[in-house]
Amino acid sequence: MGFLGDVVNWFGDGSHWSGNDGVIHRLTEHVQISVVSIVAAALIALPIGFLIGHVRKGGIATVNISNIGRALPSFALLILMVQIFGLGEPSGVFSFIGSFPTFVVLVAIAIPPMLTNTYIGMVGVDPEVREAARGMGMSGRQLLRGVEAPIALPLVWAGIRTGAIAVVATATLAAYTGWGGLGRFIIDGLSTQDYVQVFAGALLVALLAIVFEFGLAGLQHLTVSRGLRVRARPGGRVEDAVPEVAPTPAVPARPTG
Repeated sequence: MGFLGDVVNWFGDGSHWSGNDGVIHRLTEHVQISVVSIVAAALIALPIGFLIGHVRKGGIATVNISNIGRALPSFALLILMVQIFGLGEPSGVFSFIGSFPTFVVLVAIAIPPMLTNTYIGMVGVDPEVREAARGMGMSGRQLLRGVEAPIALPLVWAGIRTGAIAVVATATLAAYTGWGGLGRFIIDGLSTQDYVQVFAGALLVALLAIVFEFGLAGLQHLTVSRGLRVRARPGGRVEDAVPEVAPTPAVPARPTG
């Protein structure tokens, strides 16, 4: 087995699972900073995306500005944030963040796909559907909540999932700022040339990203209507999304005269 056998033995060693340096503790830290960053990015990106998609104004400029976070190298942005906020864990009400510099970087990475997909999903709503809703007397808020947002939801979730995977992968940088997470196995392994530990850490990050992907896909399945899921599926037909309706029996015409 060679190297892979050493990796299996590493995971089989109970000392690697317990304590503050163990897999369980590092995994908890990684999940903590990832979830906090994803939620914060969603709270920023989704309302903006829904709003500019609804009013159909300022969308291109807003999306381009948000994409600056995607264009900047993550490590360079992390160094900049360290220079601004310093190292160490925040205290008080912000203690749950873990590492503020890493938190800022992760939020900056997650916002662009969430904002872009939300905006595209909103502007992709058929104008005839919007007009029909307005013709029924819906207000702007009712149109947004009852028509546009549900139709845009598949693309919104795609943006959330893309941002979440990027966050989970990039959260390994937290190890450079004095925080924990699964990145500690990679950083510490590289410093001691323990490549078995490096591989184990990278494998744990990859597995965690897969768990996040399937978990968010499950939430998407629960929140998106069946009709929109069928239409979003490759090869799905619009008529598959429309339930069959029993034909209305004909009413015999009354005799005249």
